[in-house]
Amino acid sequence: MNVFKDLRTKIVAQLEDMVAAGEIPDGLDFSRVAAEPPRDSSHGDAATNAAMVLSKVAGMKPRDLAGLLAARLESLDVVKSVEIAGPGFINLRLDEKFWFEQVSIILNAGKSYGDSDMGQGEKVNVEFVSANPTGPLTVGHARGAIVGDALASLLAKVGYDVCREYYINDAGNQVNVLANSAYLRYREALGEYIGEIPEGFYPGEYLKAVGQALVDRDGDKWLGKDEADWISEVRKFAIEQLMELIRVDLAALGVVMDLYSSERALVEAGGVDEVMTVLEAKDLVYTGVLEPPKGKKLEDWEERPQTLFKSKEFGDDVDRPIKKSDGSWTYFAGDMAYHLDKYRRGFNTMINVWGADHGGYIKRMQAAVSAVTDKEGSLDVKICQLVKLMRDGEVVKMSKRSGNFITLRSVIDEVGKDVVRFIMLTRKNDASLDFDLVKVLEQSKDNPVFYVQYAHARNCSVLKHAKDEFPSIDLSVEALKNLDLSALNSEGELSLIKALCAWPRLLESAGEAHEPHRIAFYLYDLASELHSLYHKGKLNTRLRFIVRDDQELTQARMALVEATKIVIASGLEMFGIEPAEEMR
Repeated sequence: MNVFKDLRTKIVAQLEDMVAAGEIPDGLDFSRVAAEPPRDSSHGDAATNAAMVLSKVAGMKPRDLAGLLAARLESLDVVKSVEIAGPGFINLRLDEKFWFEQVSIILNAGKSYGDSDMGQGEKVNVEFVSANPTGPLTVGHARGAIVGDALASLLAKVGYDVCREYYINDAGNQVNVLANSAYLRYREALGEYIGEIPEGFYPGEYLKAVGQALVDRDGDKWLGKDEADWISEVRKFAIEQLMELIRVDLAALGVVMDLYSSERALVEAGGVDEVMTVLEAKDLVYTGVLEPPKGKKLEDWEERPQTLFKSKEFGDDVDRPIKKSDGSWTYFAGDMAYHLDKYRRGFNTMINVWGADHGGYIKRMQAAVSAVTDKEGSLDVKICQLVKLMRDGEVVKMSKRSGNFITLRSVIDEVGKDVVRFIMLTRKNDASLDFDLVKVLEQSKDNPVFYVQYAHARNCSVLKHAKDEFPSIDLSVEALKNLDLSALNSEGELSLIKALCAWPRLLESAGEAHEPHRIAFYLYDLASELHSLYHKGKLNTRLRFIVRDDQELTQARMALVEATKIVIASGLEMFGIEPAEEMR
């Protein structure tokens, strides 16, 4: 249960009673009335802006309206005290009994605690990774993969129908370069000396395996043939081989896509021609010559007449080419077709997770989505900034075998999937991130993945030791959720309960903002609350989780420990991380 959403419902109910009693006029819009934690926790447990947002239309002074509402809120069973602050904000302190009841709610819900129907089953497409199928995934791809996967899980938890999608860029010139690079390795596998890899080819030794696999399948069938004879088949084979490598690497990271879409298949099915038809019908294309760009020359700029999309009408800086002067389509035209295809598959809401080098592409794609969907579709783009891979403070050198990049798989093999996933979410996606292969394995408070995992393991250990101390104690969820928890009245215990109760609201706000990193921040803060409470027991034996001469108090504290364990496990599993039951 989202305690703040529930409290808002109670506040609105009181406002409706005030309307019925003639204390405030009828017809007021309560949609802007909120109940949320105050910025300063010393002001109380919750605050409402009701008087501030309603006073003007109600024809009353904010503090006068606040006074009427406060008197009614004081009568609520869950409210301990009410205070009017500043020009008319109302701060509320909630009764301890209310907080104790939340522990039972958490225990009863289990890992579904915090699940929400906010999304109302709306279909959302989250497209991420979408690396060109020209080599293994790099550590740079890892961040986008994890952000996209975690965001998809977050949206599913708050009620959206989510599709994880990978767009295979298999129709551009880069896959022709791949085919030529793979054919070179094919010749090498057949015993030819190929010398230095030509400029512009993909040099990575990973293509040796592709060349050998082609030999294993086709023998010397393509040797000595003209490029026109082999390029289509070799290109198809190389893409399949590398996409399988990408799928395996994603699986090692714990990422499973719902759908892989092919750019080539879309183009061959007439998707780009279709988007052109759509734009022409809306009078959104024309022939013109763009002014030369300032600064760096753009790939799609030509000092010749081109077919242009009226991108400026939808918020872009300039109109954009969709067909070059030679009649070939631009990359942008293909991307427009792809997003129209998503929309026609039922995805009004689209989220793309892109690398740092795509920042300049956002406005044109958002304009394109707005245009081809008659403004019914929306596109949110999450840019993932660069990851600096380090080892004990020193930048890690590139791998020649990989072709001047560091593979994702090598990092997973060294530190483990769970570490990679959590650390990649400890910064907002658009902030740069240092990933130190040594520091991420340190067992200290400064290492967030250890700190959170240790909190879960500590809960598991405490529950085990409680059973050892009191063999007859019942630690089943059924028993714990029906306890009287009034003995949990220390400041630290109440603070931990309130932190747990912030979970549902946090999920909804993170889902609404499309920001999964908020979950990592929350888990770290929750772990801190748990560890702080545990250490207070070292100074005061009556505050220990296990009180040797008091089984009843111990059992009550085990209810809180189990609830904390549930929420931490829920957050970790949403991140695709296995909660640790013990730490080595």
